[in-house]
Amino acid sequence: MKTVALKAFPRTLKRRKGSKVVRSQGRIPANIYGKSIQPGNLELDTVEFDNLVHASHSEVILLDLKVEGETGSRLALVQDVQHHALSGDMLHVDLHEVTPDEKVTLKVPVESKGEPAGVKNGGGTLEHVLLKLRVRAFPKDLPEQIIVDVSGLEVGRSLHVGEIVAPEGVEILGNMKVSVFTCAAPTKEEEVVAAAGEGGKQPEMLKEKKGEEGAAAAGKDGAKADDKKPADKKK
Repeated sequence: MKTVALKAFPRTLKRRKGSKVVRSQGRIPANIYGKSIQPGNLELDTVEFDNLVHASHSEVILLDLKVEGETGSRLALVQDVQHHALSGDMLHVDLHEVTPDEKVTLKVPVESKGEPAGVKNGGGTLEHVLLKLRVRAFPKDLPEQIIVDVSGLEVGRSLHVGEIVAPEGVEILGNMKVSVFTCAAPTKEEEVVAAAGEGGKQPEMLKEKKGEEGAAAAGKDGAKADDKKPADKKK
């Protein structure tokens, strides 16, 4: 995976009040932690980080982090980005510092390539069952996403974790028997017709019932009206 250069700044303002001040200055509060370092507090330029995220093809981002006042740079993965529930603005970022010779375990998106034979020839539907795969690799070998060719998938068949060929230097973890993609069989025509038939009868029954209720109501109203007629005056 290619690294993306990003400048960071040491953060002295902490807690909720301090975070609000940082955001008002056009920066995002961030925390950085790792296996061999003490957790630290940083600030990231809001516009620069937002552009970086939107330009990325995946949510897995490896940063070449240059912290102001420090010599050299740090290698860090974007672990989590918190957003405001209403505005969607970025509120906080968690960074995981790694080393080039340290294997990292994380989840990466898995996407399909090609049209399954069961969809093309059998009228089936491709179902994406597992959205992410858990992998382990050195930072330089981490994939942004894993692309799986599903063109050979027939109706009623599934492609499991254990059948996916991992990129070079990458180990796929987890239950190898879990389905990632499935080609579901098409709905039987008889079931569709039966469902349509049942759906067609229901409105008629309701209409008939409403008609009966309406007639009954009219009868009652008529009876009430007759009851209310003034009696003939005696001459």
